[in-house]
Amino acid sequence: MYIKYFLTAIAAALIAIVPIAAVNAEPPEVEINTVSSDQEERLPLRELRLFTQVFDQIRRGYVEEVTDTDLLENAIAGLLLELDPHSVYLNQTDYEELQENATGEYGGLGLQVASERGMIKVISPIDDSPAAKAGIEAGDFIVEVDGTPVRGMTVQKAIDKLRGEKGTSIKLTVFREGEKAPLDISVIRDTIQVSSVRSRIIEPGYGYVRVSQFQVGSGKDFKKELLSLKEKEPALKGLIIDLRNNPGGLVPASVEMVDAVLDGGTVVYTEGRLPSANISFDAKSGDLLQGTPIVVLINGGSASASEIVAGALQDHQRAAIIGTQSFGKGSVQTVIPLGDGRAVKLTTARYFTPNGRSIQAEGIVPDIIVEPAEIRLYKKRKQVREADLDGHLEQADGEKKKAQNPDKEDITDDNQLYEALNVLKGFQLLRKRVSGEPETQN
Repeated sequence: MYIKYFLTAIAAALIAIVPIAAVNAEPPEVEINTVSSDQEERLPLRELRLFTQVFDQIRRGYVEEVTDTDLLENAIAGLLLELDPHSVYLNQTDYEELQENATGEYGGLGLQVASERGMIKVISPIDDSPAAKAGIEAGDFIVEVDGTPVRGMTVQKAIDKLRGEKGTSIKLTVFREGEKAPLDISVIRDTIQVSSVRSRIIEPGYGYVRVSQFQVGSGKDFKKELLSLKEKEPALKGLIIDLRNNPGGLVPASVEMVDAVLDGGTVVYTEGRLPSANISFDAKSGDLLQGTPIVVLINGGSASASEIVAGALQDHQRAAIIGTQSFGKGSVQTVIPLGDGRAVKLTTARYFTPNGRSIQAEGIVPDIIVEPAEIRLYKKRKQVREADLDGHLEQADGEKKKAQNPDKEDITDDNQLYEALNVLKGFQLLRKRVSGEPETQN
């Protein structure tokens, strides 16, 4: 209602004060409403007149001509500019990019590229992508796109040229080592789905899941990766969830992720001015990992939905949080489409962890703080051991002990991940000692 009054007042003031040329159609009839004293406070006419004066000065005196449409669009953007850092006006391009990031889908070829010596180099084609099916290989250099040279072009500009609507064709001229001449390869663009979740076994018994952002399918992909890890390691001893430098994304995806490893309980709740902004998100019963110890890695780049996951698992004592204090974005943004390809992203609520903690401008404090550091092993002089002495006794069973964990991954270049694995091993050791199970060396 107030927006209607605001726009009506702006239109009336503009017509009255700002001379608008080339207006052929007659202005529409405007219904005059009685404005209450409360509404008068919300519609300061003095500032509206000031707005129209500034509008007129800009459109008449600015060094370059600016259209009325651009000025009004800038004014709309300005309405949100000073509210908070996350409330913004989205033009058509911005809105399309936001939707693309949220879904992880785009129309393109399915290539990972980088700039090398002023040329666009293919790092790798995504499996089963149009590029892979057309024969593009890792190490190829793209020299032309539809006949246009790309040498010296920025990576982002090259990516923009490679992307396009599903079903459209594009011709790439590539240079491949071992070939006498450049190759011309035609590719039909398709919808490319990029997952933000990946996993691996970093050491027998211990899994690792990296989540780079929270997209529409991130929760489902997380469950899929957990099941994959359990298939590889039926007796999974521990899991590391890496949320470092994850800027966040969609709240439902973070809730679904927590739901996968939490056996019921509140995940997060939000509070705002509108009734629709007051919501509680709960996990259903059933833990896919059945209590397997979890460590969550966070840092100053972990924000929003990442902090929802870390805060929920910390409050429910389901995981140990390791790393450094998170970013501290405890607000929820609602994207409001405007019906013409544009939208407004507006902060509508604050969110709270299950224990009622607001992390706004505070962040999640890890249970164990581990600053990024370099792990450097000291070079040791060879020491004489019992096994080096002549005539030493052999082991009682007469067999030499085999090397432990031949498949162990070297993660010493990432001290936070290294410490997270050590914590998981500590959980495993303590559990065995408490339960009386026989201990095995890792």
